[in-house]
Amino acid sequence: MRQARSDAKIIVALDFPGGAEASVFVDGLPPGSCRLKVGKELFTREGPALVRRFVDQGHDVFLDLKFHDIPHTVARACEAAAALGVWMVNVHACGGRRMMQAAREALEGLEGHRPLLIAVTVLTSMSGEDLAELGVTVTPEEQVMRLAKLTRTAGLDGVVCSPREAARLRRELGDNFALVTPGVRPRGAARDDQSRVLSPSEALSAGSDFLVIGRPITQAENPLAVLQAINQELAAG
Repeated sequence: MRQARSDAKIIVALDFPGGAEASVFVDGLPPGSCRLKVGKELFTREGPALVRRFVDQGHDVFLDLKFHDIPHTVARACEAAAALGVWMVNVHACGGRRMMQAAREALEGLEGHRPLLIAVTVLTSMSGEDLAELGVTVTPEEQVMRLAKLTRTAGLDGVVCSPREAARLRRELGDNFALVTPGVRPRGAARDDQSRVLSPSEALSAGSDFLVIGRPITQAENPLAVLQAINQELAAG
């Protein structure tokens, strides 16, 4: 597993329309002050070169592409992500145990660094009504727990979950299982399209390991000041 370059708890979601805007933003962040999340929109527009640039600048990058396909395809995709030097990569837990195990085995077979491998449980934008339309009759919280247990059985490093599920996941799945939580909003910030949210300090207290925050930082007048304030809040807590 690659040595992380920082102990930062905040993962800044780079929800920018293109690489130029994302690069200008990242150039204003000291490496180690946070980690970076590159998602589908930015990766589709800019490709691997932008990820390599951020890694070369000294940043830990979470490549958030949520792989979900047949086991062989997902395994090869995870290998390609590892070759970029990323710190973490993810898959969809609803792809099933065999798919997740194939991804884990592919990364374990690599020489040198291995990124953390986590799984998405239930998207934080989804409500119980959304799940019911898919034929899932349990609550979002129960579905998160079901998929998180499957993820641990498959040998992955952790899951993406809402901070509101973090406390129960921590109690039932133990400390050696990473919880990565979007749906985190500093006090007073807009919820945007997130349905299940907590503040950064609340999420950390609930058991989250890493907090994904996007627009409250990226769209701030002074993003670095906002990031530093959140880091200070977490350190004080």
